[in-house]
Amino acid sequence: MLILSRKINEKVIINDDITISIIEIRGDQVRIGIDAPKKVKVFRQEVYDAIKAENKAASKSASVIPHVEFVKKQ
Repeated sequence: MLILSRKINEKVIINDDITISIIEIRGDQVRIGIDAPKKVKVFRQEVYDAIKAENKAASKSASVIPHVEFVKKQ
């Protein structure tokens, strides 16, 4: 993990196309701005965790398919 110190209006550039800007520092909170291409998904950790949990639950329920026997008509 890379740990950096930044001040208001300073930025971090990732891979030439993602910019993280320090917008505001107030008490123990830091407001950041993220400029990234639309193809790059950016989530808060709690939202990302909820999405992963939902996807995992959906994949478990989708994998339980009842066995159906087909009888060939003669």
